[in-house]
Amino acid sequence: MKIALYARVSTDGQNPEVQLAALRAHATQRGWEILDEFVDHGFSGAKERRPALDRLMKAIWTGRFQAVLVWRFDRFARSVKHLLTALEQFRSLNVHFISLQEQFNTSTPIGHVMFTIIGAMAQLERDMIRERVKAGLAQARAKGVRLGRPTVRIDCAAVALLQGQGCSLPEIARRLRCSRSTVKRRLREAGYATP
Repeated sequence: MKIALYARVSTDGQNPEVQLAALRAHATQRGWEILDEFVDHGFSGAKERRPALDRLMKAIWTGRFQAVLVWRFDRFARSVKHLLTALEQFRSLNVHFISLQEQFNTSTPIGHVMFTIIGAMAQLERDMIRERVKAGLAQARAKGVRLGRPTVRIDCAAVALLQGQGCSLPEIARRLRCSRSTVKRRLREAGYATP
């Protein structure tokens, strides 16, 4: 099997060689051919953009790799959602994902089931969040809470006065601490022409 390795260390002082040595040994033991290694130095897992990971995600589209081997999930993905998104992308390209420490391998029946479970758990989490939000909004409505952005109350006379002094819409909005659309609406309500 032709594979790519991915390793990440959070600080520049850490050495990714610990991860890479274990990954290389695992690949050699199984007779896998390592075509490339992608290493991010000094990048937190929470960062959206990691140069080596970005290169890896582009490289899998070439069809060169049959699998990506990582040390641990947390070295690869910043969240379950990120992991699931990457795994779905890998699956769509027939690229397997293998995590050494968790003994997770999507090329095996157990790995495939685990991928399905991770996906189901992520969907369950999204559904539960949606239900909590809906319940919270319903409870707020029942208590008479007005939902949405609060209404900005400004005096039409003040708007008209500032416009009469030659102030532009952005200037009036800045002075009255409201949006330009609110200023335009108040001017229209007061019967003034708006630009």
